[in-house]
Amino acid sequence: MQNLAVVRVIDNSLVWYPPGAGEQPRPLDSPEARAGFRATLASARYQACFAVPGAAVRLMRLDVSAEEKKHLDKALPFLLEEQVADDIEQLHFAVCALEKLSFGVALCRRQAMADWNQQLAELPDLPQWLPEPLLLPWQPGEWCVLVEPDQVLVRSGACEGFTVEAELLLPLLAAAEAAAPPQQIIVYGQDQASDLALFPAGLQSRLQWRRGNLCSALMLSGDQHPLNLRQGDYAPRLPLARWWQQWRVAAAALAVAFVLQLLATWADYRSLARQNLALRSAVEASYRQAVPDGALVDAERQLSRQLAALRGDAGGSGFVRLLEQAGGAIADQSGTSIVSINYNQRGGEMRMNILADDFAAVEQLRAGLVAAGLAAEMESSSAQGQRVRARIRVGGAG
Repeated sequence: MQNLAVVRVIDNSLVWYPPGAGEQPRPLDSPEARAGFRATLASARYQACFAVPGAAVRLMRLDVSAEEKKHLDKALPFLLEEQVADDIEQLHFAVCALEKLSFGVALCRRQAMADWNQQLAELPDLPQWLPEPLLLPWQPGEWCVLVEPDQVLVRSGACEGFTVEAELLLPLLAAAEAAAPPQQIIVYGQDQASDLALFPAGLQSRLQWRRGNLCSALMLSGDQHPLNLRQGDYAPRLPLARWWQQWRVAAAALAVAFVLQLLATWADYRSLARQNLALRSAVEASYRQAVPDGALVDAERQLSRQLAALRGDAGGSGFVRLLEQAGGAIADQSGTSIVSINYNQRGGEMRMNILADDFAAVEQLRAGLVAAGLAAEMESSSAQGQRVRARIRVGGAG
């Protein structure tokens, strides 16, 4: 834990231990001290945590069934209800996984969480609130004990330990030893004789005393601290205000650029819309020049269909094909002229009104059309002065 700064409460005042700080913690009792703490964290890029007073936190190991594990977040208070004296509604529970069906649990009063939160309000947000005993180094088969002037911190497991007054240490040590006797006990303190005297005779052979305080123990502690009290209602919130201060200029520039882009896109859209209307009007005007009558819905599509009908396909009898086949027969009839032509697209046929010298010329034209491979039928004929007017229906030979 060489890059972790630790904030503690000592005699109701906040102090902090920089990584590798030595023997004495640094106070946080003035605005200048808090500003220095904030600047040190920012410049050195330390992580920081709050050492939750161990006397206010109860640590335990909890084994559950597979069914209980599924709903552990909601069921945890009720699983421990018979093991606590306080109303579970007034308690805060934190949990971390140790094994598949084993969990480390920390619990404390919600009022204590609120008090600590208020006490830390003038410091940068500390996302980790770790129970003091769990800051001590630990490995399986070993306990770690820190003797301080007014209390003793004991870590007896991965997520187990306690903080107690020195006078109450013996009975708690006896209970902990009965549950899981250690092979070795590492003791940190300032006076070897008085520190070792706190332990019963049965444990003396397992003691290993070292001069030091919490800061000394932190140098040997690992970096994994899964049991964080900032869970549930007390989980860290996103630092939206700080992010806004850092990014508001960039956000404003981005917003301005976005608005300008929208305006440019809108202007382009309006310009293209006007061009489209002008083109549509020109297309419709051109269509009306070619096709003065009839409904106009889609000029391009309608004109394409009409041209296709006039051209006809390879096996059809479009207007152009009919006119081409009939043209030769009509050209051979001197003195015969076409007055008008009506083409029926649906039937693929045309009706020609002609003027000829006599009825024989009309019949000769009809026979010529048949000889050209067309179906020709005279629908009517009448005298018109010295000439004959007739209507012939012409279609494909089928």
